[in-house]
Amino acid sequence: MSAIEHSVEASRAYWDARPCNIRHSTKPVGTRAYFDEVEARKYFVEPHIPDFADFRRWKGQRVLELGCGIGTDTIRFARAGAHVAAVDLSQQSLAIARRRAEVFDVTSRVRFHEANGEDLSDVVPVEPYDLVYSFGVIHHIPRPDRALAELRRYLRPHGTLKIMVYNRYSWKVFWIMATYGGGRFWKLPELVARYSEAQTGCPTTRTYTKASARRLVEAAGFRVTEITVDHVFPYRIADYVQHRYVKEWYFRWMPRLLFRAFERRFGWHLLITAESA
Repeated sequence: MSAIEHSVEASRAYWDARPCNIRHSTKPVGTRAYFDEVEARKYFVEPHIPDFADFRRWKGQRVLELGCGIGTDTIRFARAGAHVAAVDLSQQSLAIARRRAEVFDVTSRVRFHEANGEDLSDVVPVEPYDLVYSFGVIHHIPRPDRALAELRRYLRPHGTLKIMVYNRYSWKVFWIMATYGGGRFWKLPELVARYSEAQTGCPTTRTYTKASARRLVEAAGFRVTEITVDHVFPYRIADYVQHRYVKEWYFRWMPRLLFRAFERRFGWHLLITAESA
């Protein structure tokens, strides 16, 4: 097995062990109450996602989502009237996403595929899509350039690409280095990978500057139209995992407008919108 293949398998095992956001609710997994609570919590903590995805805009159009996870955004697209091809590497995540589609009665508008983003066309038929969407996934792929080149094959002329990747110049990176780094800046890639997600030890996580993210996307044949920064997580983790929203002391004093300005400069999420070049 090559190093790339090993990394892909390690990623699959990582996300199968704990699908992203699976603990956003204490209700029985797979119930309507569970999915409602997961969605409410996700968009409460990351309120920029609905604006970025603009779910209603894609009514009647075709959306390809790479890295659907347990299907929160997927089903929002489908409930808004889009026809969605949803792709993920994790069998466990896909099982929950499929159940979500059943619960919300949108199975006729969603097709699920188990696939690696680098070899997407080996599994997913190459057809034109109006939107190619990937939120928080590209930075976990061993060869992101290859994944983006694959995604380019699916975007119709003048179609839209929307992706989120992690911001190198962010509060989160500073927090990781301050908490775990001990001044070892040469360990940054390893530390970011280990502590980037709720479950430690993610096999691959990259961070990007605005400039490097633009180069990555445009090298794959897209034209970037907008890059913005958002999302600082302000809550104490010990309380958050108990479903309590208590802010860290150093964020409590910040007026809302000041906090939003801080987020838009040092947020963890680089939100990139592009179109086919």
